[in-house]
Amino acid sequence: MTPPVKGDGMRGLSVFISDIRNCKSREAEIKRINKELANIRTKFKGDKTLDGYQKKKYVCKLLFIFLLGHDIDFGQKEAVNLLVSNKYTEKQIGYLFISVILNHESDLMRLIIQNIKNDLSSRNPIFITLALQCIANIGNREMADAFAQDIPKLLVSGDTLDTVKQSAALCLLKLIRTAPELMPTGEWTTRIIHLLNDQHLGVVTAACSLIDILVKRNPEEYKACVSLAVSRLSRIVTSTYTDFQDYTYYFVPAPWLSVKILRLLQNYPPPEDPSIKSRLNECLDTILQKAQEALKSKKLQHSNAKNAVLFEAINLIIHIDSEPNLLVKACNQLGNFLSHKDTNLRYLALESMCLLATSEFSHEAVKKHQETVINALKTERDISVRQRAVDLLYAMCDRTNAEEIVKEMLAYLETADYHIREEMVLKVAILAEKYAVDYTWYVDIMLNLIRIAGDYVSEEVWYRVIQIVVNRTDVQGYAAKTVFEALQAPACHENMVKVGGYILGEFGNLIAGDPRSSPLVQFELLHSKYHLCSPQTRCLLLSTYVKFINLFSEIKQQIQHVLKQENNLKSSDVEIQQRSVEYLQLSMIADADVLATVLEEMPSFPERESSILSSILQKKKPPMETIGQKEEKIEKTTTNVQNGHEAKLGQVQSIANVQPVDLIGLNSTPPSTKNHTPTAVTPLKSDQEALLDIFGGPVPAPVQSVPVSNNNLDSLFSDTFGVPTQVVSEVSQFNPILSIQDNHMQFIFTNVDTLFENEALKIFIKCEFKQNLARLTLTFLNKTNFVFQNFSVESTGNNDLVRVLPRALETNAISSQSELAQILNVECVNDFIECPQVLVQFSCEGTQSKFELNLPVFLNKFFDPVQMDSQTFFTRWKNLANPGQEQQKIFKANFPIDKERNSQTLINFGWSSLTGIDPNPENFCGAGIIHTSTQQYGCLYRLEPNRQAQMYRLTIRSNKESISKRLVELLDNQF
Repeated sequence: MTPPVKGDGMRGLSVFISDIRNCKSREAEIKRINKELANIRTKFKGDKTLDGYQKKKYVCKLLFIFLLGHDIDFGQKEAVNLLVSNKYTEKQIGYLFISVILNHESDLMRLIIQNIKNDLSSRNPIFITLALQCIANIGNREMADAFAQDIPKLLVSGDTLDTVKQSAALCLLKLIRTAPELMPTGEWTTRIIHLLNDQHLGVVTAACSLIDILVKRNPEEYKACVSLAVSRLSRIVTSTYTDFQDYTYYFVPAPWLSVKILRLLQNYPPPEDPSIKSRLNECLDTILQKAQEALKSKKLQHSNAKNAVLFEAINLIIHIDSEPNLLVKACNQLGNFLSHKDTNLRYLALESMCLLATSEFSHEAVKKHQETVINALKTERDISVRQRAVDLLYAMCDRTNAEEIVKEMLAYLETADYHIREEMVLKVAILAEKYAVDYTWYVDIMLNLIRIAGDYVSEEVWYRVIQIVVNRTDVQGYAAKTVFEALQAPACHENMVKVGGYILGEFGNLIAGDPRSSPLVQFELLHSKYHLCSPQTRCLLLSTYVKFINLFSEIKQQIQHVLKQENNLKSSDVEIQQRSVEYLQLSMIADADVLATVLEEMPSFPERESSILSSILQKKKPPMETIGQKEEKIEKTTTNVQNGHEAKLGQVQSIANVQPVDLIGLNSTPPSTKNHTPTAVTPLKSDQEALLDIFGGPVPAPVQSVPVSNNNLDSLFSDTFGVPTQVVSEVSQFNPILSIQDNHMQFIFTNVDTLFENEALKIFIKCEFKQNLARLTLTFLNKTNFVFQNFSVESTGNNDLVRVLPRALETNAISSQSELAQILNVECVNDFIECPQVLVQFSCEGTQSKFELNLPVFLNKFFDPVQMDSQTFFTRWKNLANPGQEQQKIFKANFPIDKERNSQTLINFGWSSLTGIDPNPENFCGAGIIHTSTQQYGCLYRLEPNRQAQMYRLTIRSNKESISKRLVELLDNQF
């Protein structure tokens, strides 16, 4: 651009800026600004003789005032008038004002567009560049429609200067992002591609960015760019830094252009032309060789530029995945970076090696660095580097090193950062299952995993343990013995209780011969955990108890005594109450043959894909491309070793079609010792079936029950773990759903469960909360034989204090026996009482269903626990003693007073549990912060149990009365 002309310093603007800076207060600044605005308004309205310099000066002042954060409601017309000027400085200020301040829906937009067209058609390259910059800065749909044809002409014209071509390419790039359908095609394609051969590297760099986005949208039309890109890359790589002096950055020739070309080539498979492929391989080999040369400068910029090109070249090598020599060289080069002092280089090296480990050509080369990676896992300070080390260990694992890697990952899991533990648990579970030769080792690993990180063991993980144990008779006795020993630990996680309850209920008889694990000892051990568990786990344990009645008749009276207890028969949880009543009646009415039939050992599960593996695959799926297309991924040729045989997986698959391979060897499972009737497929009926339906697919039905005459025991003849024995009848006629009774109040302490279910529809919800924001995933399952049409989920707007924003659905129809996910973004604006609602609507068989669904979003979900010492707690407690800040309630205990259970309840609610705060060790104290968009609210609580009277006193203090009151309401009846 041309420099400003002499004498164009705008002294009045300098004085105004100086006055603003010298203001001592905000009020003085506003007063000075208002004075200046009044003067400018007077000049614009009254003085008809203002010249271009004065208009420019006043427009600059308005621009400066706007940048200070004040609204500007005039001056737009004067700024537009500056576009007509032939002086660069005046035109520049006009375009700057328009780009920064002007409302893009202004009535002056047509006049602006006309002035921009005039400048684009002028012969002054400075004016053309200013116009292009303005188009790109505004970049709205109107600009795209107006200049979609003009800019490509300017870009490929032989008369256009190089600097203008650069601006035109980048301007066109912005417009294509705004309006993709306006991208140039046909005759423009070849001419734009040939910009890669332009002599000016600035033009090539800008054109490379443009071509990259065009290729992503229409790869077939622009595939001719590959040969030109390889040719240009070859010229850069084989040159010295003196050949591109204007584009050499710290002795690295054209690093930005090199990176752009390497990324562009990753949009296509390896070139089919042998000469082009050979030339590309030479370029990549040269880049790897140059990376090993001594640095030409000690400055950080030199190594950064050099490594940027290197890592992008390695990404291209991994993408091609057909040159073993290059893959091994890349792996060796990355191995050198694993011990580099720069944390960023270590991170990038680990990340790239994760990709190399998936290639059959470089997998062995990656394994050579196993010790270095394990050492990084133990010694790295940066959590992100440690996480990449975990990923690499997972990727490089095979049958030869599985035991060592799993051992190291388990050791690290005990001290791992909390936010990566869940993913580590999944990876350890998959590796243990995938490479288990001796399944006793698998059982040891999984039980140890539950012991170390029980909070992060999802249902899919312990479900899978149960399936493998049930399907392999050779490991059932060992599993029963091992889980029995694990349950003897003083502190036992609830997931361990679930696994132990299921396995002992099925195979406890295999270890009952040992006096140390007699039937009574097994029962007493499990029941000692009963009062510490959640209602869901208690239901499972009740099923285990009734299984014991069938296996061990000598402890029938002890189990019946437990089933008769008031806290079971009159439990507030309907499922516990129902199971206690039904199991008690079954044990009293049915004879031994009926019991043996109803409570028979579970049959082997059918072969299904591992849901744990599915979880990992789901996390590995790439995000949706911005162009709205799912890019097909090239899956590497891999070898899956299973049962001593090698099976080749497909080379090219869509990521959406990847089918996980069953890795546990169920085909070789020995037949069960019991004779089972051929199993029927039973569709899902209720949320209680989730325990048995380990993989979300069909459930094996046990042998048909023997009917009992003159006794209404239909509800008893179901699998004791929640699965009915008969096939559910199909719905022959659809009845519209107009209102529902959901169970949203059961979500105060949980975030994942079934929200509603009837014979036609099941709604499952998963909630994720972070400070004042939440994301809810509603999964609607159509259980009928009909199609739900015109399906929609909308916010009812019943609660202004909680905003609910539904994302667009992928489809508005749910086929028979299919499901549809709806994601809701939720924002807590301020404290609230009523849960937000959504309106669900759909049509089926000519009828319209419409009902309101309560979302399980409660105030405590936006809690963050706070840790503090005794002095800080009581200081804040005293500060919250104003009227209305304290809410207190005395209530009778609903459950036996248990310190561990109460502590866990408070923690699950969102509070911290502060020990050593209260002088009475029986009392509980804690704190938390409720996050809202408006402000944060600090809250304190004190829970005082009275064991003799079986009463509680709960006191909550916060700086807002409504919050204290609501928290007391939510915690009432929970103890």
